[in-house]
Amino acid sequence: MSEKQKSPITRGSEVIQGYVDRLPDTPGVYRMLASDGEVLYVGKAKSLKKRVSSYTRPQALSFRIQRMVASTERMEFVHTATEVEALLLESNLIKKLQPRFNILLRDGKSFPFILLRDDHDFPQIVKHRGAKKPKGKYYGPFASAGDVNRTIAILQRVFMIRNCTDSYFAQRSRPCLQYHIKRCTAPCVGKVAKDEYAEQVREAEEFLEGKSDAIKKRLSKKMSAASDAMDYEQAAAFRDRISALTSIQAKQDINIEGLKNADVFALVQKEGTTCVQVFFFRAGQNYGNRSYFPSHGKDDIVEDIMGAFLAQFYESKPTAKDILVNVAPSGKGVLEEALATKLESKVTISKPSRGDRKRVIDFVERNALAALDRRTSRLANESKLIRSVAETFTMDDPPKRIEVYDNSHISGTNMVGAMIVADQEGFAKNAYRKFNIKTADEADDYGMMREVMERRFKRALKETPDMEGADWPDLLLIDGGLGQLNAVREVLEDYGVLDALTVVAISKGPDRNAGREQFHMIGKQPFMLPENDAGLHYLQRLRDEAHRFAIGTHRARRQKQLTSSPLDGVPGVGAKRKKALLHYFGSAKAVSGAAVEDLQKVEGISKSVAQKIYDHFH
Repeated sequence: MSEKQKSPITRGSEVIQGYVDRLPDTPGVYRMLASDGEVLYVGKAKSLKKRVSSYTRPQALSFRIQRMVASTERMEFVHTATEVEALLLESNLIKKLQPRFNILLRDGKSFPFILLRDDHDFPQIVKHRGAKKPKGKYYGPFASAGDVNRTIAILQRVFMIRNCTDSYFAQRSRPCLQYHIKRCTAPCVGKVAKDEYAEQVREAEEFLEGKSDAIKKRLSKKMSAASDAMDYEQAAAFRDRISALTSIQAKQDINIEGLKNADVFALVQKEGTTCVQVFFFRAGQNYGNRSYFPSHGKDDIVEDIMGAFLAQFYESKPTAKDILVNVAPSGKGVLEEALATKLESKVTISKPSRGDRKRVIDFVERNALAALDRRTSRLANESKLIRSVAETFTMDDPPKRIEVYDNSHISGTNMVGAMIVADQEGFAKNAYRKFNIKTADEADDYGMMREVMERRFKRALKETPDMEGADWPDLLLIDGGLGQLNAVREVLEDYGVLDALTVVAISKGPDRNAGREQFHMIGKQPFMLPENDAGLHYLQRLRDEAHRFAIGTHRARRQKQLTSSPLDGVPGVGAKRKKALLHYFGSAKAVSGAAVEDLQKVEGISKSVAQKIYDHFH
């Protein structure tokens, strides 16, 4: 049989078999690649030879994996010393490459922490996200910024610790508002002694370490003593602090005796969709929860989904010593060993079957089901709205990707274009894009829109010349009127893609009131939708999101310009030389007009650097 007569699945199996014959019986990671270099799948194996050979028997594979094998043109391998190393590398590559045939956790967000800094005589308490570079004690992770903010607010009410920056602290000559509303003891102006403030910090640390009951007892004694001394104002202050502590404990939802530091996961499925809910418990306190919806094939079993989820979840996040699950993950032993390697301490993954731990699992599972129901309902509503948009604009099929464009500037300065993206699941914020306008004339809205379209579709055609794929839009919404629509039409005609897209411009209408928008389409008269039309409200939401993103991008660029200096772009001039030049000449304008001989007089400016500065401005 010739190569042309062979089916894709046969060719793929033969490609894989060619590698099997040369593979060792050792641990490692393998990658399957398509003809264009796309990574289709990343897997790990205790024995590369045995694992990869399983793909050479198509009849034993699911339909989804058969499609993967049929698309495989070559493979790449990394040999590791142990299966644990293979697991760690696999999860890292999956997070980085996002292969479409893997079970995927699409989450790039890090978790916030509370940081109690100890590099100052009067430590501050702040929210921290990212690398743990500042010195101090970190408490977390918290599931969201809101959970951190609420906890910090309580800490300020109860322990009155400052949250201002060191520079703000150093500049104070009188107490700020935080002191007057009893959120800080004003150490910046000496309202509290250093040892008294240290006691406040120590109590806050105890609270974050789960010793709130002991703190409440001490505060109760102090309240009673103040009351006995008829210092009722002080007694009331202690009462308020006790009340604040009680309120945060009441919002914990669930507390389990003996569950100190643990992450609790519950996986539930409904109609082919999976939700994994995670709750964080630290120092016996509930630090919040978050829902995830991993993508996977219909034939993937829950044990495999949980195993892949945990490996990818902990790839870039802190690991708890105690992990509770409602579904035992595949490869549990190897996963425990891999997580223990990262944590440098023993990690246990357990599936409780009775007692308090089973109660907390049931609680998390109920939350997961509720989150899945909410998502299903939202997606159903989103799908209904998108179908109504397709009917409004006489599209053959509901759009899978909607791109909305808007521009922002002030009298032609700091001109930016913005693109936001919406799909069947809502706003796809990782696909948003901003355009710093480079060639359009000042305040030329039509020219700005032309430039945005040219840059967007020149790149799109380069990346996907066949005009297909997830990144190719079906519907373009333009914030503007007939002029903007014509500008977009001209560009799309030049690139030969106009017939492949539906293009609609949205203008405010004659009285510029919400609900009176006019829609402009090529070859059609402008039209309006009823004010109570659900599709109109959806389109308004898309337009408003594009407007918000455009204005935010413009403000960020304007703020950057306000703090920039003409010396920033001079080659060979860093922060130190810039400071020396400004100190010597007094202003950037004076530097720009200085002669080479004068520039050389500045400390640290050699003849060659002086010539570069002079050439830059002349």
